[in-house]
Amino acid sequence: MTLASIFETLMIVCFGVSWPMSIVRSYRSRSTKGKSLPFMCMILFGYFCGVAAKLLSHTYNLAFYFYFPNIIMVSTDICLYFRNRQIEKRQADVR
Repeated sequence: MTLASIFETLMIVCFGVSWPMSIVRSYRSRSTKGKSLPFMCMILFGYFCGVAAKLLSHTYNLAFYFYFPNIIMVSTDICLYFRNRQIEKRQADVR
C-alpha cells in the first residue's frame, strides 16, 4: 500500500465519520434546516467519480471499499431530506 492510498483511505474514512451524525440529526429534527440538497448531491457525485476513477485505473485499494458506505450514507441523508421536506409541508398545511 502506497502512502498516497493510505492518505486517500484516511480522507474517505474521515468524511464517512461525519455522515452518521448528519443522518441522526436529520432523522431526529424532522427538518431540512441546515441542509443543502445541492451540496449533498455534489458530495454523492464526487463519491461516484471516485469509484469510477478506481474502476478505470483498476486500483482496488482499501479506499475503494470505503466509497460504498459513504455513498449509502449520503443517499440516506438525501432521502431523509425529502422525508423532512414532506413533514414540513404537512405541518405548514395544518397551520
